[in-house]
Amino acid sequence: MGEVFFRRLSRWQADSDREELADLHVAAYEEPAGEEYRNRERFLARLAEDVQRPGFDMVVADDQDGDDDEPAGVAYGYPLHRDGSWWRGFVGAVPDEVEELTASGKVFAITELMVLPEHRRRGIAGRLQERLLSAGDAELVVVLLDSANTGARAAFRAWGWDELGELRPGAGGLVLQVLTRALPG
Repeated sequence: MGEVFFRRLSRWQADSDREELADLHVAAYEEPAGEEYRNRERFLARLAEDVQRPGFDMVVADDQDGDDDEPAGVAYGYPLHRDGSWWRGFVGAVPDEVEELTASGKVFAITELMVLPEHRRRGIAGRLQERLLSAGDAELVVVLLDSANTGARAAFRAWGWDELGELRPGAGGLVLQVLTRALPG
């Protein structure tokens, strides 16, 4: 494995690379047979919606080993809407500081962070986060993780993220863990 280079993609570049990004998604999540297609289609639909959000930003990690042009990983997200709609279904009271930062437009959500299995444990995910967050003026970053995904939670905790609480976004029993990380202001 060679040196990793990071590049920022505009919303238009992300949209034009959507098939390659969907391939990365399938490879990164190693879904059971039969689920790959459905999850790929869900990813494409979510990406098509996300690239339209104001402030959308994406960083791609490319492994320059000369064997292929596939990205090794990607992270993307966008600033959260100031109305606080992102925390609908939050269990308990939302901390005042989170409400204030949201109202001032200073909260950014990382909505996707994925690295191919063969590139994991090389620090790529951490560097993707840092590159993604280096361009904005957010003071708080949020990630919502499926409660069942204990591996992702452990990774974010190891990167210095704090658990804020649980989000139950609707009927269906889905429980999301809300993790945050303060950024230097």
